[in-house]
Amino acid sequence: MTTAIAAGLFLGGAGVAVADGWKSLGKMQTLGAELQYPEYRWWPKGENHGGFGFRGKLKDLDSKDDHNVYVQVKVAGYSWNRFNGQQKRTVAISKVVFDGAAQYTRNAEIRVCRDRGSLRPDNCTPTKSYSRK
Repeated sequence: MTTAIAAGLFLGGAGVAVADGWKSLGKMQTLGAELQYPEYRWWPKGENHGGFGFRGKLKDLDSKDDHNVYVQVKVAGYSWNRFNGQQKRTVAISKVVFDGAAQYTRNAEIRVCRDRGSLRPDNCTPTKSYSRK
């Protein structure tokens, strides 16, 4: 009987894990920069600060321009967090951004950019916004 209850709890928990698993961010590409295979997830309260997680491969699409690429993420009205890639390379990136004043993060925004230096504005993907359901 105990085994059946434990199996039921385990399988019930697996359903919750699938529901809160990784989801596609869709295409995230601008001139010179791309986040390949982009995914996000909301971490539950008590895990990774209940934050907004994202992952993918950040790629410099124009290795001859000598510009860096980066991902920006912000949550709950805070400033942008910047996660740099590397010039002329593709790097795996997996981060969690969270609101330290809350048990879990409710809203997040993300975009991918190419750093064009101080004299020209960076070019970025349109900002994507997500809310926890």
